[in-house]
Amino acid sequence: MAIRRRRGQWHYRFSFRGREYSGCTGYADCEENAMAAAVVEMARREELRQVKPRAVVKRVVSVSLNFGEAAEAFLDWCENVEYREKASTAARLRGSFAALRDFFGGQAVASVDGPQIEGFKAWRFGEHMVQAVTVRHDLHALSVFYRKWAIPRGLAKANPVRTVTVPSDAESIQEHVVTAAEEAAYFAAAAGLHAAHCKQVKGAPPNLADLARLMLETGARPDELVSARSANWDAAAGTLRIAGGKSRAARRVLYVTAPAREILVRRAAWGGEWLFPSDRRPGHHLGQLNTTHDRVCREAGVSFRLYDWRHTFATRAIEAGVPSAVVAAILGHGSLRTIGRYVHPTEDAQREAMVRYQTAANVRRAG
Repeated sequence: MAIRRRRGQWHYRFSFRGREYSGCTGYADCEENAMAAAVVEMARREELRQVKPRAVVKRVVSVSLNFGEAAEAFLDWCENVEYREKASTAARLRGSFAALRDFFGGQAVASVDGPQIEGFKAWRFGEHMVQAVTVRHDLHALSVFYRKWAIPRGLAKANPVRTVTVPSDAESIQEHVVTAAEEAAYFAAAAGLHAAHCKQVKGAPPNLADLARLMLETGARPDELVSARSANWDAAAGTLRIAGGKSRAARRVLYVTAPAREILVRRAAWGGEWLFPSDRRPGHHLGQLNTTHDRVCREAGVSFRLYDWRHTFATRAIEAGVPSAVVAAILGHGSLRTIGRYVHPTEDAQREAMVRYQTAANVRRAG
């Protein structure tokens, strides 16, 4: 059967004559309705078989979706087809598309062009005050949308992202170690935003504050945390297992600090499958929180990437005397060469290091 559970109902998805078909059966996703849902799916297949191939081709070419509708279909395809075994990639694409859908809205997919994308870049930099790396990720997601989905389905003839300048790696990689003052301002702004949100959604969890604090306390990647299952948390041992990493080194066990333990115990107590469940998409984990992070940064008067909490952890760990090899293992790196990109000694740490160096030199001279 080509049926699946989605948002509390049985949906069907299958391929026929080179095209994918999906839709809601109208039945709730309990086991008693599975057979009835399968009948709907088979009826839809039979309906398509009655249509001549030429008519089907004409229908595919004439399909006209606006950008928002096409984006939702694309993201569904990413999660269930193209990247079904790479949940973190699908989550990153969904996170980038939050801003893309807001900007391009209801216009036709084929009408998006270079000047409009330049306008999107200016909007992201000027209105949202995001860094170059965020815009780079947004444009990469938009390019994937056109190359892998819109163009093959006849919704566009070319990839408009190829006509604009994408921020380079040099512009995008701007690591920042968060200071104590920035940390305090950030979490105060996050608490204020959460309090306002709770007035609209009673009992909503502090997702951004919890995610940022866990990154700062464990050094984990944001996608590793939002995609972690409750079963990965072992309260007795005080460990969080990262099961879905990109490499063998990324698949690791984290021994958490007391602040991280408090967050994980609280989130696991909800009893759901995910530590960070999505409130918009039941049964799925949370997507990226970059847009919310950018808003909190504006409220706090600071500017850094969500990923910089990971760099801050690495730098503070080295300054605390944790060996580089251990920090690399905690971060999930398979080589010590990468750790240099994550450790950025502060001026105070460098000053203290020179004092220790001078003290050691004085001892040698005296001896």
